[in-house]
Amino acid sequence: MRYDIITVVTGTVVDEEREIPLAQLCRACGLSVEAVAALVEEGILEPAGTRRGRWRFPADSIRRARTAVRLQRDLELNLAGVALALDLLDRVEELQARVRSVKGRGDRRHSRHGTR
Repeated sequence: MRYDIITVVTGTVVDEEREIPLAQLCRACGLSVEAVAALVEEGILEPAGTRRGRWRFPADSIRRARTAVRLQRDLELNLAGVALALDLLDRVEELQARVRSVKGRGDRRHSRHGTR
């Protein structure tokens, strides 16, 4: 008897250049307005606008909020710990991008000179 393994991937496709309103962020992440407000208070999310009812978020806030929820749930971190973990993850991502950039320049240099 043969069994196939099926992997189901779900996600939300958004234009990362877009801003989304608070209600859309709440729906996309399954969070209450109060939970999002707590993420804003901790500096985890940064909305445009001064009044809660008018907040607009960069579209990548969906990914960031979902990551925050997972860190809270899986690692049992408080919001200050989540903020620190996200800052560290952002820094790792930034450093990885710099390494790729440096490697890319090195690869181009080698191919220009016929060496590898």
